[in-house]
Amino acid sequence: VQLQAYGGGLVQSGGSLRLSCAASGRTFSSYAMGWFRQAPRKEREFVASISWLGGTTNYADSVKGRFTISRDNAKNAVYLEMNTLKPEDTAVYYCAARIGPRSSNYANYDYWGQGTLVTVSS
Repeated sequence: VQLQAYGGGLVQSGGSLRLSCAASGRTFSSYAMGWFRQAPRKEREFVASISWLGGTTNYADSVKGRFTISRDNAKNAVYLEMNTLKPEDTAVYYCAARIGPRSSNYANYDYWGQGTLVTVSS
């Protein structure tokens, strides 16, 4: 599966953005999906994940209550709705896919999009 993330940009602190990840392939619904991010000089970190049917989700503590992951298997897409953004949310955001249950470990993912930059100004 090929992934392409988009929707990043510059937003003020407290604002909102919606990231999208478009996937190719007819078996998209077989993949659990995740969002990860990497800030400058920091390691890649887990943000959110969703099961292949969208029935279960998981979030990093740092984004819980502010971010929402969702998917539309009919459109081969996964989304990350980000609200109440903070400067520390500034990072390149990546979507990823794996066969199997959702996971917060980036090493478990098989396919990655190219990333989209989110910058939150204070």
